Amino acid sequence: DVYLIATSGWKAEVTAILNKNGKQTGWESALILKPLVINRYFAEEQKALDELQSELDEATRAMEELSEEHSGEEGLLEEVKSDAGNITKGNVTGRIKEIKHDPNYEDELKVLQEYLTLLEKEAEVKDQIKVVEEQLDRKLLARYKTLTEEEVKQLVVEDKWMTTLEQLVKSEMDRISQRLTQRIKELAKRYQNTLPKLDSEVKELARKVDGHLKKMGFSW
Repeated sequence: DVYLIATSGWKAEVTAILNKNGKQTGWESALILKPLVINRYFAEEQKALDELQSELDEATRAMEELSEEHSGEEGLLEEVKSDAGNITKGNVTGRIKEIKHDPNYEDELKVLQEYLTLLEKEAEVKDQIKVVEEQLDRKLLARYKTLTEEEVKQLVVEDKWMTTLEQLVKSEMDRISQRLTQRIKELAKRYQNTLPKLDSEVKELARKVDGHLKKMGFSW
């Protein structure tokens, strides 16, 4: 960061990300990472994206649970699984067409329709996420181009450096606290018996040994 600032000043320079064929696949800023600008200027957009991601995770989790519940030799989803154990929308819709008019497959049909609904939900949310991400990326790029020197300083010093230092200090304090706690436990275990208590125990054991020796005929 210091090198970038020394050579280019307090500027939010943007560079293209290219794939191996030289085609641009995105963009980045070495000095100011995207999350810094998003957190300060696009919190609402990020919140909407996070909510969509939660919906996607929920749909994926529900499909996994349904697949686990109906797996196995007699599982109701075994017919739509590929050799690799995957379930595709094509396999599900095809199986539904085969059995939808047969009352003997009513339970399987119900599970397949439930799984199909989740598949469609997953695809729909993925499309929404893609749209929101593209919109946010366009807004983000436009905002980078209008960042003033004061805004760049605020993002770098307050949001980046100070936050990083705070995290490092907290991490070090946690490490020291854990080490001290462990050391206290070690000392407590080591010195759980006090010297007077140990001395008393030694005297008691010596008395018992003397008693046994006398019974065996030894005396002095």
